[in-house]
Amino acid sequence: MKILILNGPNLNMLGIREPEHYGRETYDDLVKKIESYCREKGVDCECYQSNHEGCLVDKIQQAYGNTDGIVINPGAYTHTSVAILDAVKAVSIPTVEVHISKVEDREDFRQISYIRLAAKKTITGLGTDGYLRAIDCLMEEK
Repeated sequence: MKILILNGPNLNMLGIREPEHYGRETYDDLVKKIESYCREKGVDCECYQSNHEGCLVDKIQQAYGNTDGIVINPGAYTHTSVAILDAVKAVSIPTVEVHISKVEDREDFRQISYIRLAAKKTITGLGTDGYLRAIDCLMEEK
């Protein structure tokens, strides 16, 4: 099984940005955690982060035909990007939306999620362990 892990804007700033919401783990810590977990589960994974919407769309499109699942934390694009939603819908790859913080307890604008319209599941508020749960969800489907 091959899973693409996508992270949107500012996730490269984990450990620095608002640690009260996102914790003290760095982005490198997150990638190591995901790669280690996938190795244990026999899953091939690719982790990718970009602050640019088009790069995320390109990566989703490149996954077509060679990827079994997508875990995505679109960051701020969650609330604004129809382009990312359309890319996920176009490739029809099972996708799980992840948010480190519990977005439903945060600002009103964070209650809107375009990606949720195409995601098979949304996981929030579990910190970086939410990514591991998302991987499990995709593995259960296979």
